[in-house]
Amino acid sequence: MQRFVIGAVAAVAVGAAGAAVAKPQAAPTNAPVVQAVVDCRKIEDPTQRLACYDAAVAAMTSAQQSGDLVTLDRKQRQAVRKQAFGFTLPTLSMFDTGEKEVDRIDETLASAHQIGEGRWVFQMQDGAIWRQIDDEFLSREPHPGSAIVIRRAMMGSYMLSVDGQPGVRAHRDN
Repeated sequence: MQRFVIGAVAAVAVGAAGAAVAKPQAAPTNAPVVQAVVDCRKIEDPTQRLACYDAAVAAMTSAQQSGDLVTLDRKQRQAVRKQAFGFTLPTLSMFDTGEKEVDRIDETLASAHQIGEGRWVFQMQDGAIWRQIDDEFLSREPHPGSAIVIRRAMMGSYMLSVDGQPGVRAHRDN
Protein backbone atom coordinates (compact mmCIF):
# COMPACT_ATOMS: atom_id res chain seq x y z
CA MET A 1 0.00 0.00 0.00
CA GLN A 2 2.82 2.40 0.88
CA ARG A 3 4.50 1.83 -2.52
CA PHE A 4 1.22 2.59 -4.28
CA VAL A 5 0.81 5.90 -2.42
CA ILE A 6 4.43 6.93 -3.11
CA GLY A 7 4.03 5.95 -6.79
CA ALA A 8 0.79 7.92 -7.08
CA VAL A 9 2.36 10.99 -5.43
CA ALA A 10 5.37 10.75 -7.78
CA ALA A 11 3.10 10.42 -10.82
CA VAL A 12 1.09 13.49 -9.76
CA ALA A 13 4.29 15.46 -9.13
CA VAL A 14 5.72 14.53 -12.53
CA GLY A 15 2.41 15.38 -14.21
CA ALA A 16 2.26 18.74 -12.46
CA ALA A 17 5.85 19.51 -13.41
CA GLY A 18 5.13 18.59 -17.02
CA ALA A 19 2.05 20.78 -17.04
CA ALA A 20 4.05 23.67 -15.62
CA VAL A 21 6.68 23.30 -18.35
CA ALA A 22 4.13 22.92 -21.14
CA LYS A 23 2.09 25.94 -20.04
CA PRO A 24 2.29 28.65 -22.72
CA GLN A 25 3.42 32.08 -21.66
CA ALA A 26 0.63 34.54 -21.02
CA ALA A 27 0.03 37.25 -23.57
CA PRO A 28 1.48 40.62 -22.60
CA THR A 29 -0.89 42.67 -20.48
CA ASN A 30 -1.63 46.33 -21.00
CA ALA A 31 0.73 48.86 -19.50
CA PRO A 32 -0.85 50.35 -16.35
CA VAL A 33 -1.35 53.77 -17.97
CA VAL A 34 -3.14 52.12 -20.92
CA GLN A 35 -5.22 49.92 -18.62
CA ALA A 36 -6.32 53.05 -16.74
CA VAL A 37 -7.87 54.39 -19.96
CA VAL A 38 -9.60 51.05 -20.61
CA ASP A 39 -10.92 50.93 -17.06
CA CYS A 40 -12.65 54.30 -17.47
CA ARG A 41 -15.23 52.56 -19.69
CA LYS A 42 -16.64 50.85 -16.59
CA ILE A 43 -17.78 54.13 -15.02
CA GLU A 44 -21.49 54.68 -15.60
CA ASP A 45 -21.80 58.37 -14.73
CA PRO A 46 -20.88 60.35 -17.89
CA THR A 47 -19.26 63.23 -15.98
CA GLN A 48 -17.13 60.92 -13.85
CA ARG A 49 -16.25 58.80 -16.90
CA LEU A 50 -15.10 61.89 -18.82
CA ALA A 51 -13.01 63.06 -15.86
CA CYS A 52 -11.48 59.58 -15.65
CA TYR A 53 -10.65 59.63 -19.39
CA ASP A 54 -9.12 63.10 -19.14
CA ALA A 55 -6.88 62.09 -16.23
CA ALA A 56 -5.93 58.72 -17.77
CA VAL A 57 -5.10 60.22 -21.17
CA ALA A 58 -3.01 62.94 -19.51
CA ALA A 59 -1.06 60.23 -17.61
CA MET A 60 -0.64 58.21 -20.81
CA THR A 61 0.60 61.27 -22.74
CA SER A 62 3.07 62.04 -19.97
CA ALA A 63 4.33 58.43 -20.00
CA GLN A 64 4.86 58.59 -23.78
CA GLN A 65 6.72 61.89 -23.55
CA SER A 66 9.02 60.56 -20.81
CA GLY A 67 9.70 57.32 -22.70
CA ASP A 68 7.99 55.13 -20.09
CA LEU A 69 5.39 54.08 -22.69
CA VAL A 70 6.09 53.32 -26.33
CA THR A 71 3.28 52.51 -28.72
CA LEU A 72 3.71 50.78 -32.07
CA ASP A 73 1.21 50.12 -34.81
CA ARG A 74 1.30 47.06 -37.08
CA LYS A 75 3.49 48.77 -39.70
CA GLN A 76 6.01 49.83 -37.05
CA ARG A 77 6.10 46.30 -35.56
CA GLN A 78 6.73 44.85 -39.00
CA ALA A 79 9.59 47.33 -39.52
CA VAL A 80 11.16 46.25 -36.20
CA ARG A 81 10.87 42.57 -37.10
CA LYS A 82 12.41 43.24 -40.52
CA GLN A 83 15.26 45.22 -38.95
CA ALA A 84 15.95 42.36 -36.52
CA PHE A 85 15.75 39.63 -39.19
CA GLY A 86 18.85 37.47 -39.02
CA PHE A 87 19.74 38.25 -35.43
CA THR A 88 19.45 35.71 -32.65
CA LEU A 89 17.43 37.50 -30.01
CA PRO A 90 15.88 36.09 -26.84
CA THR A 91 12.36 37.10 -27.88
CA LEU A 92 10.46 39.47 -30.04
CA SER A 93 7.06 38.19 -28.94
CA MET A 94 5.91 41.70 -28.09
CA PHE A 95 5.96 42.41 -31.82
CA ASP A 96 4.04 39.25 -32.80
CA THR A 97 0.52 40.45 -32.10
CA GLY A 98 -1.63 38.99 -34.85
CA GLU A 99 1.21 38.44 -37.29
CA LYS A 100 3.04 35.48 -38.68
CA GLU A 101 6.77 35.10 -38.23
CA VAL A 102 8.96 36.75 -40.86
CA ASP A 103 10.78 34.04 -42.81
CA ARG A 104 11.92 36.08 -45.80
CA ILE A 105 12.92 39.65 -46.56
CA ASP A 106 13.55 41.47 -49.82
CA GLU A 107 16.34 44.03 -49.83
CA THR A 108 18.35 46.14 -52.24
CA LEU A 109 22.13 45.87 -52.25
CA ALA A 110 24.13 49.02 -51.51
CA SER A 111 27.58 47.44 -51.94
CA ALA A 112 29.41 44.13 -51.93
CA HIS A 113 33.02 43.04 -51.76
CA GLN A 114 34.91 39.78 -51.60
CA ILE A 115 36.98 38.67 -48.65
CA GLY A 116 39.25 35.65 -48.15
CA GLU A 117 38.45 32.44 -50.00
CA GLY A 118 36.18 34.26 -52.44
CA ARG A 119 33.36 34.81 -49.97
CA TRP A 120 31.22 37.91 -50.20
CA VAL A 121 30.18 40.60 -47.74
CA PHE A 122 26.90 42.31 -48.66
CA GLN A 123 25.75 45.68 -47.33
CA MET A 124 22.08 46.44 -47.81
CA GLN A 125 20.63 49.88 -48.36
CA ASP A 126 19.15 49.79 -44.84
CA GLY A 127 22.68 49.32 -43.42
CA ALA A 128 22.42 45.60 -42.60
CA ILE A 129 25.59 43.64 -43.33
CA TRP A 130 25.46 39.97 -44.30
CA ARG A 131 28.52 37.74 -44.77
CA GLN A 132 28.66 34.60 -46.92
CA ILE A 133 29.58 31.57 -44.79
CA ASP A 134 29.72 28.79 -47.37
CA ASP A 135 31.95 28.15 -50.39
CA GLU A 136 29.27 28.45 -53.06
CA PHE A 137 30.08 30.44 -56.17
CA LEU A 138 28.02 33.34 -57.55
CA SER A 139 27.87 33.14 -61.35
CA ARG A 140 27.21 36.89 -61.63
CA GLU A 141 28.88 39.39 -59.31
CA PRO A 142 26.57 41.44 -57.12
CA HIS A 143 26.40 45.18 -57.79
CA PRO A 144 24.72 48.17 -56.15
CA GLY A 145 21.00 47.93 -56.79
CA SER A 146 20.97 44.11 -57.00
CA ALA A 147 17.76 42.53 -55.74
CA ILE A 148 18.50 40.53 -52.60
CA VAL A 149 16.21 37.89 -51.10
CA ILE A 150 17.14 36.49 -47.71
CA ARG A 151 15.14 33.59 -46.32
CA ARG A 152 15.34 31.38 -43.28
CA ALA A 153 16.93 28.02 -43.94
CA MET A 154 17.38 24.95 -41.78
CA MET A 155 19.04 24.89 -38.37
CA GLY A 156 19.06 28.65 -37.85
CA SER A 157 20.88 29.52 -41.06
CA TYR A 158 19.89 31.92 -43.84
CA MET A 159 20.07 31.73 -47.62
CA LEU A 160 20.88 34.93 -49.50
CA SER A 161 20.06 35.14 -53.20
CA VAL A 162 21.42 37.86 -55.50
CA ASP A 163 19.37 38.79 -58.57
CA GLY A 164 17.59 35.42 -58.62
CA GLN A 165 20.76 33.28 -58.51
CA PRO A 166 20.85 30.18 -56.34
CA GLY A 167 21.33 31.22 -52.73
CA VAL A 168 24.48 31.21 -50.63
CA ARG A 169 24.46 30.63 -46.87
CA ALA A 170 24.88 33.89 -45.04
CA HIS A 171 25.11 35.28 -41.52
CA ARG A 172 24.07 38.74 -40.39
CA ASP A 173 26.99 40.69 -38.91
CA ASN A 174 25.26 43.84 -37.63
